[in-house]
Amino acid sequence: MGDTTFSHEARARGPRLIALAGPFQCGKTTLLEAILAHAGAIPKQGSVGEGASVGDASPEARAHKMSVEANVATVDYIGDRYTFIDLPGSVEFSHEAKNILPAVDAAIVVCEADERKIPALQLTLRQLEELGVPHLLFLNKIDAATIDMRAALSILQPASRTPLLLRQIPIWNNGVAVGFIDLALERAYVYREHAPSEVIEIPQGEAALEKEARYSMLERLADYDDALMEELISDIEPPRDQVFDDLTKELRGGLVAPVFIGSAERGAGVTRLLKALRHEAPGIADTRARLGVAESGPPIARVLRTIHTSHGGKLSVARVLRGAIADGQTVVSAHGEDRVSGLSRLMGANISKASEAKEGDVVALGRLEHAHTGDAVVADGKADGAKLVTRAPIPDPVHALALAVKDRKDEMRLAAAMAKLVDEDPSLVFVHDQEMSQIKLYGQGEMHLRVALERLQSRFGVAVEVSKPTVAYRETIRHKVTVRGRHKKQSGGHGQFGDVVLEVAPRGRGEGFAFAERVHGGAVPRQYFSSVEAGCQDAMMHGPLGFPVVDVEAVLTDGSYHTVDSSDMAFRTAARIGMSEALGKAEPILLEPVLAVDIFVPSDAMSRATGLVSGRRGQIMGFGPREGWDGWDKLEALIPEAEMDNLIVELRSATAGAGFFQARFDHLAEVVGKQARDIVAAHAKEPARLAG
Repeated sequence: MGDTTFSHEARARGPRLIALAGPFQCGKTTLLEAILAHAGAIPKQGSVGEGASVGDASPEARAHKMSVEANVATVDYIGDRYTFIDLPGSVEFSHEAKNILPAVDAAIVVCEADERKIPALQLTLRQLEELGVPHLLFLNKIDAATIDMRAALSILQPASRTPLLLRQIPIWNNGVAVGFIDLALERAYVYREHAPSEVIEIPQGEAALEKEARYSMLERLADYDDALMEELISDIEPPRDQVFDDLTKELRGGLVAPVFIGSAERGAGVTRLLKALRHEAPGIADTRARLGVAESGPPIARVLRTIHTSHGGKLSVARVLRGAIADGQTVVSAHGEDRVSGLSRLMGANISKASEAKEGDVVALGRLEHAHTGDAVVADGKADGAKLVTRAPIPDPVHALALAVKDRKDEMRLAAAMAKLVDEDPSLVFVHDQEMSQIKLYGQGEMHLRVALERLQSRFGVAVEVSKPTVAYRETIRHKVTVRGRHKKQSGGHGQFGDVVLEVAPRGRGEGFAFAERVHGGAVPRQYFSSVEAGCQDAMMHGPLGFPVVDVEAVLTDGSYHTVDSSDMAFRTAARIGMSEALGKAEPILLEPVLAVDIFVPSDAMSRATGLVSGRRGQIMGFGPREGWDGWDKLEALIPEAEMDNLIVELRSATAGAGFFQARFDHLAEVVGKQARDIVAAHAKEPARLAG
C-alpha cells in the first residue's frame, strides 16, 4: 500500500535513532536483519544461527551465538534516515545500553509472551521508563504462538508500569497466525515470506474480535483525551486522524506502550512496525529536550560506545544532538580536547566513510583520545558544555578472575590491551593487587569475562591463564603477652644496639593497630619511639599464620640503649623481633572477610536464592519485597568472601538470567577448626607469585 499520513500530529524530521532492546534470545538481532532487508540495505535477510547477519558479526558473538556488544546499522527508508542499535539482551552485557538509551529517540522492545522471560523484560522496561524513553513492544515469534492476545497481554503487563496498548491482533488459521488486523487502520494483512504483508478484507470470523479489540484500544487512548472519551460515550466513531494523533502523542509522552506483533525470522509485521516509527516516533528535538540540551548553542554529541580497531585506531560512535560536526573540527570533552580525524558510518562490522555528521546522525568520530563512552563532546565550545550529558554509573562487579600471562614477554602488552578493552567496556575492572601479587579482572558475569579474554587473545595476541582470586585473609591474636626484643650486632666501627620490652594485646574487631609507650626514666629515648612503632608494623605484615595481622595494640614499656651503637634502624629491628615473637605466643587466629550481600530475585526464585546462601556458609539477615518492583524480592545475607565464587552464575541460572546481587565488605570473622588449618596449609604451600 502507499505511504499515507493519517495524523495531523507533526511527523518528526531528521535522522532518528531507534534502539532494539529486550530479553536474551527474543530475536532482536533477527529483527534488525529483517528491517535492513525490508529497507533495501541488504539484498536478503541473513540468519543469525548460520552466522550470516549484519549484527553479531564479531568472532565472539558468532562463537557464542549471542549479542555481546551493541551493533549499529544506518539505513534510509522512504526518504528518512534511521539508525538502529541492537542492544545485547544478556544482563552481563547490559551496561553498554545505559550510555546509549538516553540518546535514542525511541526503543523497540522485542519480547515473547513467555512467563520465564518476564523478569528480564521487566529489567528492560524499567530502564526505559526511568529514562523517559518512548517505547513500543514487538511481540515476536507470533507464527509459533499458541496463546491468544488477551492472555499474552496478561503475561506481559506485569513487566510494564506503562499501560500496554494492543495495536494489532493476529488472524488465525488452524491454530497458526497467518496475518494480522491493524486496529488503528482497521485493515487486515496476510503475511508473505520475507515480503511486505498483503492487504485483504477483514475475515468474516474476525470482525467481532476486531471491533472489541479496537474499542479497548480507543478506551485506553480516551484516558488521556476527553474529546475521544465523549465520542465513545456518545457511540460516535472518532475520525481516523484523531486516533493517530492520540497514538502519536501518547507514545511520545510515554503514556502508553503500543504492542505490535510479527515474526522477525520471516520478516512478518516489519512494514507496519516501520510505518509506526515513521509517523509516530519522536525525533531529535524531543530527545534533546528530554536530555536538557538547549535548542541553540555549539554542536554537541554524545559518545554511545568506543571501538578500538586494529588499523583505524580509536573510534567514538556518537549521536549528534545539536548542530553539525565536521572532519578536522576541534571538540572538547570533560577530559580534554581532540581533533576529529575522519567520519564514518557503521553497518554492523562494516565501516564506510561519511562526508558529514548533521543533527540527529550517528557516526563514528575518529581518534578522540580524551573522550570516553557516555561523554558529551562539544565542537567550538567550552568544556562546561560537555558536562550537559552525564555518563551512566558503572555497576559494581559480581565476578572475578585472577590472570597470569602465559608468556612473560606479554606482561607489558597485557596492561596496554586491557586499557583498550576497559575503554570500550567500562564495566570491566582491571587491577594489579599488590598485596596478593595478582592481576585481577572483574566484570558482570562468567560470559562477560570470557568474552573479554577471548578479545584479549584474538585482537591483541595476549594469552592468559586464569585462576580463582586469592582471598585477603587476616589474622589477629587472642591473648595479651609481654616480650623483650633485642638486636645487637658488632662488626667493627659502630655496632647496632636496640632493646625493647613490648606488651602486645588484642583489640576489638575492626579497631586496627594502636601503639603507645609507657617508658620511665628514659630507658628508651623518645626519638626512637617512631622506629619502635614502625618495627611493630613490619612484623604485622606477615604474621605467624602467614597473613597480615590486624586489631592489635603494642605498648613499649621498657628497654635499653647504647649511646654510640643505638640507632633508628636498630630499634626498628629490635621491635620487629619482639613483635614477631609476641604474635606467635599470643595464640594467633585466622580471620576471613565477610560480605554483606543484597540479592534481588523474582519472587518465585526466593527459595532457590536462600538455598544458595545456606550452601555457602551464609547467614540470612532478612528478606522481603523489593521496593517499587512488583514480583521481586530482596534477600539480605552475610556470606564469606571465600564462598562468593560463581554465586552470580548459580543465581542467574536459578532466575532465567535476571537475578543479581550487590556486595560490600562488612567485617572480619574468625575461621576455626579444619577449615582454618587447611587455609593456612594451602597458603604455606602456595608458590611465590610474580607481580604481573
